[in-house]
Amino acid sequence: MSSALLNETATGMNFSLNENQVMIADMIRKFGKEHIYPKMMEWDESQEFPVEVFKKLGDLGLMGVLVPHEYGGSGFSYTEYVTAITELGKICGSIALSMAAHNSLCTGHIMAFGNEEQKKKYLPKLATAEWIGAWGLTETGTGSDAGGMHTVAVKDGDHWVINGSKNFITHAISGNVAVVIVRTGEKGDSHGMTAFIIEKGTPGFRSGKKENKLGMRASETAELIFENCRVHESQMLGKVGEGFVQAMKVLDGGRISIASLSLGIAKGAYEAALKYSKERTQFGKAISQFQAIGFKLADMATEIEAAELLTFKAADMKNRGLKITKEGAFAKYYASEVCVRVATEGVQIFGGYGYTKDFPAEKYYRDSKLCTIGEGTSEIQKLVIARELLKE
Repeated sequence: MSSALLNETATGMNFSLNENQVMIADMIRKFGKEHIYPKMMEWDESQEFPVEVFKKLGDLGLMGVLVPHEYGGSGFSYTEYVTAITELGKICGSIALSMAAHNSLCTGHIMAFGNEEQKKKYLPKLATAEWIGAWGLTETGTGSDAGGMHTVAVKDGDHWVINGSKNFITHAISGNVAVVIVRTGEKGDSHGMTAFIIEKGTPGFRSGKKENKLGMRASETAELIFENCRVHESQMLGKVGEGFVQAMKVLDGGRISIASLSLGIAKGAYEAALKYSKERTQFGKAISQFQAIGFKLADMATEIEAAELLTFKAADMKNRGLKITKEGAFAKYYASEVCVRVATEGVQIFGGYGYTKDFPAEKYYRDSKLCTIGEGTSEIQKLVIARELLKE
């Protein structure tokens, strides 16, 4: 597969990997072979989030890919970020998902909307994975309807008292700090929500039920619970009432993350199926030689290529500071749906073996489905796209 759209020049489009992308891809492949492949199925079975492996990725600079050097990060662009998540997703969707959530949600929110004091305090710890980050928007019963959230913060002097809960939160248990969006105004008011940075150990702040998931099982997902949790006003991100608007902007970038994750899982599933189809023989020849299998591979490869183009286009626009609401939704919607289709066909090509844990197809299949749900369902992406089209 070729790399996708990186930038435009006077002579046209450049589809080549840049030097940083080549370095990152090679580094992740070597890291995966040594630190992830040997135990990833054990983590999947036990639903263990491998914190130490996550911290080793931090040592490599992958937990602060987009964070500027001055705050201890790698200082790369979204182009390198897409490559990093994609390469990690080819190996293990769970680890790539955790990396994406840490980078684009918690760290990304503080980087985009934190004041200088907040950035200096939190970004160096997050960029190195000394601290692991969580991000809380979703609640029970208010997934896509974020404006209807029940978690409330009430002003009390120079503190805010928070009560409620968030669910489906990546790193809710292992996280050292969370960015949480809570209601400070009326339900349904897009200016009635505010974001706070809350550290682990803050009285009244704890984790709750850990989810038993179909896929992405080594990426920890659990509840965050607030019981009269007192947070100083200095922990507020931006101003009162800006939380929802901030969250939507964070999710624009987060959609590039999930598109990249989808792309990685799809590539992993495709490459495993292609390799197997060349090795598996039936009726005296490799099954790749049968038209039924060849057509499946052709469809898989074509759709991956298209998803890659959409993802890198959104990344390129993000790099240039352009609005990417529509393009991010394009990439996330298409790449996630492609991911599920490719992973499904991967199992089909493996046949009976694709239904066993002795081969990688079943894990790609289980992991793929979250991509059409997390950080905005496919239906929400279509809603976003339609609204943007009607504005034009």
